[in-house]
Amino acid sequence: MNAAADDDALFSAWMGGDRDAGSTLVERHYDAIVRFFRTKAGDLSDDLVQRTFLAVAEAGDRYRGSASFRAFLFGIARNVFLEFLRTSVRDRQRDPDFGVSSVVDLRTGASTRLGRQDEQRLLVTCLQQLPVDLQVAVELYYWDALSVPELAEVQGVPEGTVKSRLFRARTLLREALERAEAAAAEKSVVAAVFETWPPPPEA
Repeated sequence: MNAAADDDALFSAWMGGDRDAGSTLVERHYDAIVRFFRTKAGDLSDDLVQRTFLAVAEAGDRYRGSASFRAFLFGIARNVFLEFLRTSVRDRQRDPDFGVSSVVDLRTGASTRLGRQDEQRLLVTCLQQLPVDLQVAVELYYWDALSVPELAEVQGVPEGTVKSRLFRARTLLREALERAEAAAAEKSVVAAVFETWPPPPEA
């Protein structure tokens, strides 16, 4: 049984009352969801992780298996995070545009403790300067290996839009790195990380 089918079987068993299946499924994807929030919400991540898995359990009847369970899970995580931003945004009179505004724009004191090395902090700092939709897309594509169709499901946009977001994110990441106030050696390490990321499929 492949991983996707195994996820589906575990989720079905969980929704049928098998708590052990639920624990196995949560444990399998827990670290990825923690990482998803750590690069965006820092020390507030733990609560958002718990909210996500609670929402997964409550939304079980909406999962039909048309997309992968991972796409379903990250779609819920994304919705939890966007709602978190809406409630913590500086200007509460206006709904934020996640295609334009970044985590840094929307949250006072946005920061993260992901990783202790300077290069890791620099990479996250650059990621946080991307518009939220682009940050989510590039992290899920390169770190969690979601496919373009899965990302389209997560973000609720056509596949061509996902590809465009990935290309734009790479460009903006390089620009953020150039602007960053950091030692040349740190920038060099982060630039080398970018070089290991293969270009996404053309839009």
